[in-house]
Amino acid sequence: MGSSDRLFNRQRTVHQILGGGFVADVMMWRRKNMTVGILVVTLAVWLVFEKSGYTLLSLVSSVLLLLLAILFLWAKSAAILNRPPPPLPDLYLSEEVVNDMASFLQSHINALLSVSKNVALGKDTAMFFKVAAYLWLISFIGGLTDILTLGYTSLVIALTIPALYEKYEDYIDRYVLMGCRKLQQLYVEFDVVCLGKVRKWILEKKKLS
Repeated sequence: MGSSDRLFNRQRTVHQILGGGFVADVMMWRRKNMTVGILVVTLAVWLVFEKSGYTLLSLVSSVLLLLLAILFLWAKSAAILNRPPPPLPDLYLSEEVVNDMASFLQSHINALLSVSKNVALGKDTAMFFKVAAYLWLISFIGGLTDILTLGYTSLVIALTIPALYEKYEDYIDRYVLMGCRKLQQLYVEFDVVCLGKVRKWILEKKKLS
């Protein structure tokens, strides 16, 4: 199929659109063991939260407490028995890493604040409706499920839909493009039949007035 027969007339593959790196390999199941491992681990985490009644904060606190207690007892027993202490790496953030993180956060937060200001002052009507639609959608989805289930579902979708699309993209593109053309035809007919009559009625009203 040529680029004109693809969705959005794209010329790159799905793998290339996703970056073509390690993340793209995982999402496209080119590293099957890694992809399956992520799905199994996230499923196990989701089941732990759903069935045990743990919250994210309580689980993280419990795990950190257990880890800290093990390391503390290991270090104390090693000192008594003249054994080497726990092999911990250097826990250190370099100034360069901190500056890069701060610069990244600053640029994105400033962009968000700039857009928010334009929307609040009514300077960007289209962006206002987009933001309103996204916030309504988030509110609607949030009323149907919790953030943990939503996160797990989103991960499953991200690890399955791109791979399935790549496998059946010829069929999907063909039928989606057919549907888009059909919708365009229906819109043209609606514009001619309904909106045309409205425009004609408005013009007649203006002439009479």
